[in-house]
Amino acid sequence: MVDKNICVKIVNSLDLQPKDVLLEIGPGQGALTRVIAESKLQWYIGLEKDRELIPFLKKEFLNFDFVNVDATNFCWSKLNQVQNLKLVGNLPYNVASLLLWDVLSSLSSYDVAVFMVQKEVAQRIVAAPGSKVYGALSVWLQSFSCPQLLFHVSPKVFFPEPKVWSSVLLFRPRADRAIVPKDKLSYVLKIFFQHRRKQIQKILKTYLNQKDKDLFTRLNIDPTFRPENLTVSDYWKLANYLFSWQ
Repeated sequence: MVDKNICVKIVNSLDLQPKDVLLEIGPGQGALTRVIAESKLQWYIGLEKDRELIPFLKKEFLNFDFVNVDATNFCWSKLNQVQNLKLVGNLPYNVASLLLWDVLSSLSSYDVAVFMVQKEVAQRIVAAPGSKVYGALSVWLQSFSCPQLLFHVSPKVFFPEPKVWSSVLLFRPRADRAIVPKDKLSYVLKIFFQHRRKQIQKILKTYLNQKDKDLFTRLNIDPTFRPENLTVSDYWKLANYLFSWQ
């Protein structure tokens, strides 16, 4: 990223304070990090996959800590004891969805997270029920966080220029995220969105038995709905009451 103004906008959206602990995913050559360095922080740590960049980053930012690690293999739940935690990153397009799926469902104690992703991915994340791009990623991330689209970013701010636009999203943890049935929800989303054009009563036909015949009435869900019509709350209800093996 070669446009400092965009970097400043991203960092400003974090509202950094002296008490904050900031974790940056993929600092790369330090475009965001240079702007972050102008703020006062309690602690900064950068997770960088490219081992060759670590010496450069440590030399460039003497008061910051950098770890050579692939963020897709990082154990995010270990950070749940860290107070005043904020996250930021310009996420690689090829792993952004997978990374956000893991990070935002594993972390519960962060204050705010600001990430840049491909525009199409951002639209899926913030999509509402009934949208053509509303899917498993939408439901999953909205179950654990409150995503907000901040602004779009032109390819012209990068060198070399990508062929797609990017978008910056802000996330805050949902207050009720602790009650999300994670394993069951993941299973339900896999089943439903493999057959997103079918009615949910047809999708669930092989999973229901006689005692479940009034399931849709009890859960106040229209059986003729398709997966893209169900709300996040609907998916929670289905995950809790339909698949009760735990």
